[in-house]
Amino acid sequence: MIVTVTPNPSLDRTFEIARLVPGEVLRATAVHHHAGGKGINVSRALACQGIPTVAVLPVGGAVGERLAGMLADLGVEAAGVEMAGETRTNVTLADADGVTTKINAPGPDLTPAEVDALVATVETLLARGPRHLVAAGSLPGGAGDLYARLAALAARHDTSFVLDSSGEALASALEQGGVALLKPNDEELAELVGRELVTVGDVVDAAHEVRRSGVQELLVSLGAHGALLVTADDVWWAGGPAVVPQSTVGAGDTALAGFLSTDASPDRRLRTAVAWGRAAVLLPGSAVPAPEDVHEDVVRVVHRPDPTLVLKEL
Repeated sequence: MIVTVTPNPSLDRTFEIARLVPGEVLRATAVHHHAGGKGINVSRALACQGIPTVAVLPVGGAVGERLAGMLADLGVEAAGVEMAGETRTNVTLADADGVTTKINAPGPDLTPAEVDALVATVETLLARGPRHLVAAGSLPGGAGDLYARLAALAARHDTSFVLDSSGEALASALEQGGVALLKPNDEELAELVGRELVTVGDVVDAAHEVRRSGVQELLVSLGAHGALLVTADDVWWAGGPAVVPQSTVGAGDTALAGFLSTDASPDRRLRTAVAWGRAAVLLPGSAVPAPEDVHEDVVRVVHRPDPTLVLKEL
């Protein structure tokens, strides 16, 4: 079982349009609704592949109840914590060329009691012995130390702690230490180390710099250019032929789910991650792939790639 925590969940609405033209009235050709938030996306992807998962999330108002119901319909066990605010709604515009424009609402603040309830819910689930605890996404107001608390909690229960966040939420968790796997994209990693990352070697050096804060492994997503896995003493890159995406929303979360879905060798886990992510971008909205959508055979894995390679040329 894999437990995910999404402190700032959302109902995701995706509008398919022919072309984004600012200032014009746009007609949607299709509309999709999905339960959203990074941790929830991980749980949805796992459940779609038949892997047991529990999604922990605050639930507020009619939108929150609808979101919890959507998860149940997908076979995701939802551990909801009631909050006073209304669960947010996010909007994505996806044009015919595969370009997506996201509008993310801030989400309601959490009270100290609501944050404590989230932590208590996670602690109860950790007693069931999950393989991983995944904390993912932005932190709402009032929850600034949540990821640091979850990292400490995972350590006490000897559970692998996986983190996918950025900014102050990430910095706070790194100060706590105990992160088994960090999944930034290349831009988030660049922000974390304070410099531009142009080559494979730049990413590897930055990853090792972050590892000195106590992170064991980094899975760095490179968008259309694949992903890099950096461990204490090794590096792998994986990617595949170019595709025309239908939507990139949630693809990185799906890739993380793929990586966590297996206890295979590092290169095999990376291959699975990239295959799941590639499958996700070919689906509308933040839909997740079914087993028949995933094709690992087209993914190429390179052990210790040339550090001088430019990321955009991979």
